Amino acid sequence: MAIESDVLVIGGGLAGMMSALTAADQGVSVRLISYKQSTLRQASGLIDLLGYLPGDQTPVVSPYEAIGALPAEHPYAILGTDRVRAAMDRFDAAVGYDGAGTELNTLVATHAGGFKPTFRTPKSVTAGALADGGSMLLVGFDPIADFDAPFAAAMLSEAGVPFEVRGETLPFPVEQASDAGIGRFAALIEEDPAVPATGRSLRETIATAIGALAGDAARVGLPAILGTQESAAIIAELEAEVGVPVFEVPMGPPSMLGSRLEAELHAALDAAGVSMELGNPVVDADADDRIDAVYVEKNHAQVPYAAAEYVLATGGLVGKGVGSDRSQVYEPIFGCHVPQPQDRSEWYDDEVFGTHLFPRFGVEVGADLRPRTSNGAVEYENLRAAGSIIGGADFAKEKSGSGISIATGVAAGNAAAEGVA
Repeated sequence: MAIESDVLVIGGGLAGMMSALTAADQGVSVRLISYKQSTLRQASGLIDLLGYLPGDQTPVVSPYEAIGALPAEHPYAILGTDRVRAAMDRFDAAVGYDGAGTELNTLVATHAGGFKPTFRTPKSVTAGALADGGSMLLVGFDPIADFDAPFAAAMLSEAGVPFEVRGETLPFPVEQASDAGIGRFAALIEEDPAVPATGRSLRETIATAIGALAGDAARVGLPAILGTQESAAIIAELEAEVGVPVFEVPMGPPSMLGSRLEAELHAALDAAGVSMELGNPVVDADADDRIDAVYVEKNHAQVPYAAAEYVLATGGLVGKGVGSDRSQVYEPIFGCHVPQPQDRSEWYDDEVFGTHLFPRFGVEVGADLRPRTSNGAVEYENLRAAGSIIGGADFAKEKSGSGISIATGVAAGNAAAEGVA
């Protein structure tokens, strides 16, 4: 007998979670299945709506206004500005990020010594925005090699930021192995153990050391390791000692900011009554014009799951929601059509940083987010797609990945819930 729900979401990333959360808003039963952990743990934790238009290196100031300049096949163009805005409103209601109610990008400092345009930021990051304008001290810790504060400061200064930037490196007060992961440092700062060498707690020791370096800096940036779940209290404690705003600098993977966002969304899903199952892949489906059931592999058996409506949010080429071999690009669960040139030489550009086609590979959808066949017909009446499984955008170049996941996720979740009857 199949395990049943009104809506079944396949994929546990940002798109899948927003789909499930939005469908649950409508009072239907929702189940989310994901083979792997969310890729949010590898992401910056920032929410990028649209940082750059295709082919343009000038940062976008107002993403909603820029949507009208996107090509027709882009997911934002398919949805339209009003639906994108409504989706971001739903995200703002679910997650306690800064920027809610604003329609402009902000530029925030990154661990590589640059500024990137982003739309919503964790509250712990906000004081690092370029618009703040105050002089900045960046502080790294030895042996954390992922954030070289002097290098980042030098790069920012070279880029011509309109304020002084300094970088310093401090020894981490509690000795750690040279290969200790970011999570270990974050957990220690959260636990706040005593430091025998100073006779004070870890956070007090860090704050005192930073205070001695701060000088006339108007703000201090630290790598994003200020706790595994909640950074607000830790930052407040550091600020009280240092005397200026303290902010976290977004890091590369693994990301504490991304892990915190995942935890916040999981809590929202739990509160909404969404059933979540992680660790088992969907491997097959019974489908004709409609999907009757999918099969989840558990303990070497295929267990059927049935729903009235389905959302496919398994990711793109990187997330393995889209597969490829030497002859084709394909969607592996339902066999949905993925537009692609037959000649593989057209999949890429000869220039490393050229305009490659393969980042845009994904299923083709209509305004209802139902995947389309090669002749434009609906693939399955009760299937919607969300996130990077949808083609037509170069997420990395545009800085649009999380925004597209939210916009299409919310739209797909709404459509799926409305389809339950």
